[in-house]
Amino acid sequence: MNAVTQAQLPWTREEFEAKLREKGQGYHIYHPFHVMMYEGKLTKEQLQCWVANRFYYQIAIPMKDAAILSNCPDKEVRKQWIVRITDHDGVDDQIGGIEAWIKLGEAVGLTREQVTSLELVSPGVRFAVDAYINFAKQRSWQESVCSSLTELFAPHIHQQRISSWPSMYPWVKEEGLMYFKKRLTEARRDVEQGLGVTLDYFSTSREMQLKALDILQFKLNVLWVIADSIMLASTEIKTEGRDYLRQPVIKIQD
Repeated sequence: MNAVTQAQLPWTREEFEAKLREKGQGYHIYHPFHVMMYEGKLTKEQLQCWVANRFYYQIAIPMKDAAILSNCPDKEVRKQWIVRITDHDGVDDQIGGIEAWIKLGEAVGLTREQVTSLELVSPGVRFAVDAYINFAKQRSWQESVCSSLTELFAPHIHQQRISSWPSMYPWVKEEGLMYFKKRLTEARRDVEQGLGVTLDYFSTSREMQLKALDILQFKLNVLWVIADSIMLASTEIKTEGRDYLRQPVIKIQD
């Protein structure tokens, strides 16, 4: 078998999974803003800005998952995937991820209204999150599942926040960490399902496997842009010696 033919063969399932996991080197945990967070260097205002802006991502997750369901003809997949929606929206008297995130907002000193009104969400975060939702609506359900695989890298950061925030940010009320504790178990379950779908569907050819890696990169880009936008919105920045001018928002009263 010549070298050209060998290069066109699909990677083994194990090799493909390793390539997907290697993409974690571009996860937003390495973004300067997140590095500052994990080193305990964020101000209260910066942490509040992060929580308020990430709420826009949290409320988008059930919409993304609903889009996957709407495009998926496989009943068995839908029966497993629908749990992700109730995880975030909650069911009966069970607190979901969205409500848990609101409580995180209150724990860092924001009001419920400040979080849920979305008044603090930056334009860059809106554009990035909306792009992710639109991707899930317009692409095949398998491609959308693949885009969710950034959750491969999430359990570590949830545990890191649980372990470090009480000492680094002691002013954050401990009950606010409920979201991260909740996601520790859920994320590992979600990874198993999403990874299985991706390995099964995209392993038919090297071309498909490379496509999957591009899709995962798209989602990594979404998360990185979100972090960029939050940093820009909450950090003192100078351009050519001048303070960075944030866009003034003119509110028109009725």
